[in-house]
Amino acid sequence: MTLNNSFLSIKDIKKKYKRNNEENEVLKGISFDIQKGEIVSILGVNGAGKTTLFSIISTLCPASSGDVIFENKSVYNDIISYRKIIGLCPQKSNFDPLMTIEEAMVFAGKLYGLSNKEAILKKDFLIEKYNLTKYTKSSPTILSGGYKQRFIIARTLMHSPKILLLDEPTVGLDPQIRMLLWDNILELKKNGVTVIITTHYLEEAEKLSDKICVIHCGNLIAFDKTENLKKEHNMGSLESVFLELTKEENKKDVFE
Repeated sequence: MTLNNSFLSIKDIKKKYKRNNEENEVLKGISFDIQKGEIVSILGVNGAGKTTLFSIISTLCPASSGDVIFENKSVYNDIISYRKIIGLCPQKSNFDPLMTIEEAMVFAGKLYGLSNKEAILKKDFLIEKYNLTKYTKSSPTILSGGYKQRFIIARTLMHSPKILLLDEPTVGLDPQIRMLLWDNILELKKNGVTVIITTHYLEEAEKLSDKICVIHCGNLIAFDKTENLKKEHNMGSLESVFLELTKEENKKDVFE
């Protein structure tokens, strides 16, 4: 394997599913590199393959072929160690309604190897930081959408992950709450956390991202800085670039 300076590398990832005895190739050889502390947004129309790619990077499902390289080592050589350095925020809430917020956070910390004392200290810090203090003794079920998302992010940060994976982190949230979460994400970047986001909000991707990854029909069709993409396509917004890259005549294959 050739060494490089990338923090996380996606190498020729392919994914095939069998459906009705027919093989369907969802990803057709995706490759790109992410540097430490970058925010990368994965974009694509429904069915393009972005969710499958996100699931492979987070080890929720295996690739059919290819590799995910973290600090020049395949994550598949020691998948448990890799999972210890990632934090996954799913789109749908996955908390235990019988646990209070503070219990869930302490449990998450201890699950990743923190001592009880360390978990309590980290919980206290994150609860204050994400403005959850008045809800500590409550079940997450009582929270509004924005506060649920704050809680899920805070819980995910209990073990100080090096890579944070956010699946549609602000879907359905009010604009004001969305912008507050954007500030949280940008602060994590300043602290050296690498963030990978899937989103349908082009404004969100443009605001947050160092690099944009566009998947279409299972292929990587763009991976670059937003400004470079706008210059390359002579367009004033990421939304215009995205619509051009995924224009109508290219959509037929996505839904076949």
